[in-house]
Amino acid sequence: MIKVIIERHIADELGEHYEKTARATLQKAMQAHGFISGEALKDFNDPNHQIVIANYRTIHDWQHWLGSAERKEMMEQIRPMLEREEKFTILEH
Repeated sequence: MIKVIIERHIADELGEHYEKTARATLQKAMQAHGFISGEALKDFNDPNHQIVIANYRTIHDWQHWLGSAERKEMMEQIRPMLEREEKFTILEH
């Protein structure tokens, strides 16, 4: 199993729109092959700094979701709300 940590910095005033779209993205990810679980968290001191932690069975399952048309479509909606590119950290047990 791997954990993928996705860090995003949301532009001011766009948090509510981001959260709706991010929830929809997580729901789609839940249907991806190899997805185990996921959660979305906000930095307590900076609500515009948001983190998604997703567990996948294998790195290949994550890479498949990362390159999927569904994720690319959702990211077209999310990307304009970000102050900078999202950052990925992949961890293994």
